[in-house]
This record gives sequence, C-alpha cells and structure tokens, in this order.
Amino acid sequence: MARSLNQVTLMGNLTRDPELRQTPNGQNVTSFSLALNRSYRDSNGEWQEATDYIDIVCWGPLAERVAQYLSKGRRCLVQGRLQSRSWEQDGQKRSKVEVLAADVTFLDSRGGDDQSSTSEEASAATNDEPKAKAKATKKVKEKDVVIEDIGDEPINLDDIPF
Repeated sequence: MARSLNQVTLMGNLTRDPELRQTPNGQNVTSFSLALNRSYRDSNGEWQEATDYIDIVCWGPLAERVAQYLSKGRRCLVQGRLQSRSWEQDGQKRSKVEVLAADVTFLDSRGGDDQSSTSEEASAATNDEPKAKAKATKKVKEKDVVIEDIGDEPINLDDIPF
C-alpha cells in the first residue's frame, strides 16, 4: 500500500495566549491559534488582505515550552501534521481539523524588540580598551550569530581566494 504525506509548515502570529492543560494520565497538552495573513487580487484586480485562523495542538515537553515562552501576538513557525477529530456535543456530531505540532520555532524576542545589540555596544564601550577602538569595532548579535563591523576599509579583490 502506498504511503501518504501529511506535512504542514505555518508561520504566523498567536491570536491568544497558549492554554496549558494536563490529561487525566498527566500528559501536558497546549493549544493555541495562529493568524496567517495573505494577499490576493479580487475579480476587479484590486489587492485584498485576508487572514486565516488555524488551531495548533502541542504535546509533552513541547507543550510546556510553548506555554512558557509564547504569548498573544508573538510570531512563530510551526511544523507538524494535520489531524482531524470528531465528537458529539448536545446531540450533534462535531468535527475539527487542527495541526498537531512536531516543532515550534520562536521567531521574535520575548520582549518584542531585540535588546542584545545595545547591551553588546554598552559592554564594548565600558571595556578597558580605548574608546576609539570600541567605536571602530562594533559587534552586533543577531539570533546567536555575532557579526563584527570592522569599519569602512575598502576590500582588495586580489585577497579573495576564488
């Protein structure tokens, strides 16, 4: 029998704070919703904006991390699979399709703006090296990658090895 592919990758903003619960057997589960913005042209050729809302479910240690570090408005990348479930409520059959997350990547800083570059500059300026050197060599930290600005010196094309 041929296998199927059920893989989803979504990037958006949380519409509400994640809700962390525990099942009766002690398993952690977190649910939240993502807002996915998109643009399209209508029949008149005008650009329109639309938003889709997708429910996400996380289990186990991932559920704990999501509940701890994400909040309403935060941006994240969710990778997982589609899952459908059905139940009966007030005598009516109900069903729902949601994303069962296998991985969630947090895309913005917890405070909303990245303060790491200003703290790096402050520590470089208070260092024992002369202030002129601190200005000439500025380090900026972006997502755990340090980029060093060595000034406005021209690049000699003969020094490039390829």
